[in-house]
Parts: sequence; structure tokens; C-alpha cells
Amino acid sequence: MRAQYREEPCKAALNRVKGMPFNWSLNPYMGCVHRCTFCYVRAFELRADRPSDARYGTSIRVKVNIAEVLRRELARPSWRREGVAIGAATDPYQPAEGRYRLTRACLEVLGEASNPFSLITRGPLVVRDVDVLAEAARRAEISVTFSIPTLDDEIWRRTEPGTAPPRQRLRALSRLVEAGIRASVGLAPILPGISDRPELLADVVRAAREAGACGVWANTLYLKPGTREHYLDCLARDWPELLPEYERLYGRRAYLPQSESAAVRDEVRRLAREHGIRDRRRIRLAPPPEPEQLQLLSA
Repeated sequence: MRAQYREEPCKAALNRVKGMPFNWSLNPYMGCVHRCTFCYVRAFELRADRPSDARYGTSIRVKVNIAEVLRRELARPSWRREGVAIGAATDPYQPAEGRYRLTRACLEVLGEASNPFSLITRGPLVVRDVDVLAEAARRAEISVTFSIPTLDDEIWRRTEPGTAPPRQRLRALSRLVEAGIRASVGLAPILPGISDRPELLADVVRAAREAGACGVWANTLYLKPGTREHYLDCLARDWPELLPEYERLYGRRAYLPQSESAAVRDEVRRLAREHGIRDRRRIRLAPPPEPEQLQLLSA
């Protein structure tokens, strides 16, 4: 499916975020050609009266001036060098980045400002920017997460049709870790009845350990309006026998029952302990310690 690219300037680079484990996000592109069936951004598209169905991902907004805008925002006296999450709404290393290099430009700006950031991607293209990431890691706390919910070829092809193969992402992770950059694996989202089987979870955790991942974490599928309709249509096509179970699980809610989602996360944590997942980097790039402030003693 061919995508159209719209080169449009942006007025703001940093987005204030609520209800997430971070306060600020940065997205050089809007829209994503990965077309993952479970993408939660489809819910935001529906609320904005934009296509959330199979048309999502056919129109990509390219924020051509985002690095310049970001530099101005980081230079404001009111900016407190808070952490910035890159890739929360669209993959910063989707194919367009090969041409436009906007993510790389933003990483350079963040590194120059010694501003901490985290990055999540399904794109092995991130290895192109290992030099910029390494320099940024010497100035501030940074981390990279590769989203790898499964290694199963059939599940990957049906649910992540526009992404690079999972093992390519693991090879990219190894390159970053070898360079001293903290890189981890996120098993997200885990799909009930599809990718949540213990042996499939174990395959990912074992491969993450072999690739040198500094950590692993997991999250389960949630289906808000926009995502729900598209995902269930794809489920009816690929795994129709699971529709009654999804009606039971998600009939009146967007999230799995707490007991079921906790069981999946607990299993991944158990596997991480079993396989010894931890930070084993030979080189650990990190910013210099903050200088201690001497306390003045009153006479």
C-alpha cells in the first residue's frame, strides 16, 4: 500500500502528555506505514476525525522544521530538561526517516542540550544513528526500546504487516548495546490467544537475552474505539475462532481484566529472572555526575 507524504511545518515540537509514564513526547512524523493491526494511535485518529481503519498509514505528515522548533523550545528559560519520549504516537524510524532524517536531527538537538530522552521503535534503521545516540548518552540519560511482541513469523506478518522482521530488530539492539547504549525489549502488545502462549513469550525473552538486552517488559492489548473496530475486523479475517473469547474479554472494556494482564506481565518477569536479563554492557555510556553543591555553614 503506497503512502503519500505531506511536508508540513510544525508550530510545536514537544507535546505535553497526561496519563502516561512521561510528561513530554516528540514525534517527527504523524501517521505510520507499519499499519500494525493493534496500534493504539488509531483511537486518537478516530477522535480527531481522521481515518482509523485500513486507510491509516497511507498519509504521513512530515514535520520538516521540527529540529529547529525543538532547539528553540529547549532553549527557553522555563524548560527544565525533563525527559522526552520519542515514538509514542508514530515510529520515528519508519521508512520515511531514511529520506528525511528528522529523527536524527532531533537526537542531535537533544544531545547538544544534554536533555534526557527515551526512544521506542520497530525500525532497525536506528543503527544508522548509533554515533548520535552514543554522543547523547555521554551527556544525559537515554534509553532505546525495541518493540518485539513475538518472534512467530505468522503472527508478525498478520499483525505488523509493514514492519521489519523481529530478528532484524534484535540484531539492531545488539549493535546499540555493543556501542554502550542502554537498549531493551518491550513485548507489547501481547495479544490474548495469539501471542500470549508461554512458549512464545519464552522465545522472545530468550532471544532478548542472547542479543544483550538490558531489560524486558511487557504490556497487553487494549482496544479503544478506533483500534477496536480495525483489530476485530483483522481478527475475523485471520483468527475468526477467537472472536467469542475477545467478546468475553473486551465486550464492555478497553483493557484486559487486571488478573489476566497481571498474569502475563508476571510471566515475563519470571522469564526475565530465569534467563538472567540485566544490564550486561561492557561499555556503559553515561553522563558525568552532577557537581556537588557545597553547603554554606552559618557562623
